[in-house]
Amino acid sequence: MGELILVRHGETEWSASGRHTSYTDLPLTARGEDQARALRPLLAERRIALALASPMGRAVHTAKLAGLDPVTIEAALHEWDYGGYEGTTTAEIHRTRPDWNLWTDGVAPGGSGHPGEAPDEVGARADRVLARIEDSLRAPDGGDVVLVAHAHFLRVLTARRLGLPPSAGALFRLDTGTLSTLGTEHGRPVITAWNHMPAPDPGL
Repeated sequence: MGELILVRHGETEWSASGRHTSYTDLPLTARGEDQARALRPLLAERRIALALASPMGRAVHTAKLAGLDPVTIEAALHEWDYGGYEGTTTAEIHRTRPDWNLWTDGVAPGGSGHPGEAPDEVGARADRVLARIEDSLRAPDGGDVVLVAHAHFLRVLTARRLGLPPSAGALFRLDTGTLSTLGTEHGRPVITAWNHMPAPDPGL
């Protein structure tokens, strides 16, 4: 059985400043591009059966710089829809909602086309992605599956893979340009590596 490899996209201007970024498609910063390239040697060591990326440019660009080719776009890998909190920081939200917690409270409704998502809705979307890749993970050849996506969504997906509620994603900090892996022990899903950020290679 292959491992599930989770890649958070490289740094953007908003991720660097802590702004919630879902459908706003900002490019990678120069540092973000370096982070993505630094993942290339780690992924090159793997036998990859399937690589999926969020449709957002920051994820697709990360996948390409990391050497994932081919990579398939999977719409369900998009980030948590933050609705009315798009572009804001947690500190800004706490000025009017001091007890607000994304993992339990969800978000305020947004404009047309972006109503926001509740934690359970993000969890259901993560379940659909996990169902899609299950056959690839269980294939006899044992190839790995790579998902290139976003922090909060990948944290929810990790919780669901481990049999936990979506809100348990709060336990799994995930930085930009990192690689994490989920494998199995005695037939049960486990974390085998988490939030690994390789040092950029100046030669890449």
